[in-house]
Amino acid sequence: MEINFNEPKHVYFIGIGGISMSGLASILLKEGFTVSGSDAKESDLTKKLEAEGAKVYYGQEISHLTGDEDLVVYTAAIKEDNPEFIKMRELNLPSLTRADFLGLLMKNYKTPIAVSGTHGKTTTSTMISEIFLKGNYDPTITVGGVLNSIGQNIKVGGPDYFIFEACEYTNSFLSFFPKISVILNIEEDHLDFFKDINDIRASFKRFAELLPEDGLLVINGEIPNLSEIVKDIRCPYLTYGFDESNAIYADNISFDELAHGSFTCHLDLDGEKESFDVTLGVTGRHNISNALSAILVARFLGVPVPAITDALKECTGSKRRFEKKGVVNGITIIDDYAHHPTEIKASLNAAKNYPHNKLYVVFQPHTYTRTKAFLPEFAEALSLADKVILTDVYAAREKDVYGCNTSNLYELMKEKNCDVCYIKDFKEIEKYVLSNCTTGDLLITMGAGDVVNIADNLVRR
Repeated sequence: MEINFNEPKHVYFIGIGGISMSGLASILLKEGFTVSGSDAKESDLTKKLEAEGAKVYYGQEISHLTGDEDLVVYTAAIKEDNPEFIKMRELNLPSLTRADFLGLLMKNYKTPIAVSGTHGKTTTSTMISEIFLKGNYDPTITVGGVLNSIGQNIKVGGPDYFIFEACEYTNSFLSFFPKISVILNIEEDHLDFFKDINDIRASFKRFAELLPEDGLLVINGEIPNLSEIVKDIRCPYLTYGFDESNAIYADNISFDELAHGSFTCHLDLDGEKESFDVTLGVTGRHNISNALSAILVARFLGVPVPAITDALKECTGSKRRFEKKGVVNGITIIDDYAHHPTEIKASLNAAKNYPHNKLYVVFQPHTYTRTKAFLPEFAEALSLADKVILTDVYAAREKDVYGCNTSNLYELMKEKNCDVCYIKDFKEIEKYVLSNCTTGDLLITMGAGDVVNIADNLVRR
């Protein structure tokens, strides 16, 4: 099967309202395809698609599929007992998973740029996107968060550059055809799918091996046993990090009063050396690392240094990545997507450089399997805050059958003498914050679920 922009088809999306699926649907609409699909309920994303010309059904029923569709695209979350999935099979309609469809879609572009890694994909793909936008390269973009500069998660551009996130979950990224790939880090996560870290590393190795001979792998030089990952790949690879052994590295690192990093960037591309200063519009040392990978991709493709430095200074990231929501009663409210211990540590270390008296964190664990797999690591990471408020696990795709939930994390943190409390109800959390936080305190709502609603409700007061 091919997805050819010169031969528009009718594509139906089961779950069209998701941030990734809606982006793909929007690209097709702007390329002249007929697009229809279904989702559980109306949202800003579905309303946007309807305004662009898509036919969106709410709820999933067999009557939505007529047999006139050329292709049905569905997410990994769609089960075989889904009524539209059953009707698709009955009608014998061609179908693809979201990942397989994205892989075919990117073949329409000269240079697909894939950003992978356990953490930092959205922020780094946002940085690369902003650099290419600043340089007027007219990229096509689909990322997992809303870019503040364009107010959405997708942009349909020209045929040269396609910037996208490559997620390892269910090995989705093995369906892709990148020309340039970034591997930011490789750590344990998604252990409801992967067996262990060795299984995860094997998948990232296979991802690196997808690159063609004239491609490029940009990879974090601090990844353990790096030679294992890059062995036998067909193209060159370049590393980035914080020491001189890398093709690009940073020194002279400092942070301003809002924890935005500044550093001197040193780059060596095929013996051509250059150094220049960079100031970021995002917080934390981890984002200096992310920026190095973005700079390396951009300079390899010939983007001028001024476009890079201007873009990174103006780039404030995407929604839910250390996003300042507002100030309430003198309390600064930040929302952050961090839901893995490494991400939590990075965000809370960044917060240390942010002006505050006491640091409060409202943490919502994401999935029971992740909570169980990293229970001690979550307790250690969260202990960086002065006060932690825990709420129930955001189950996502799971049921509470793993013998581990928020109560286990609470008990472990109490054993470690952490200042922690458990509050189930979001309204009660809001009351607690307003009663206990004082002027000059910093509150971070943290997690990949709906904990952001607490931040939004507080700033609306």
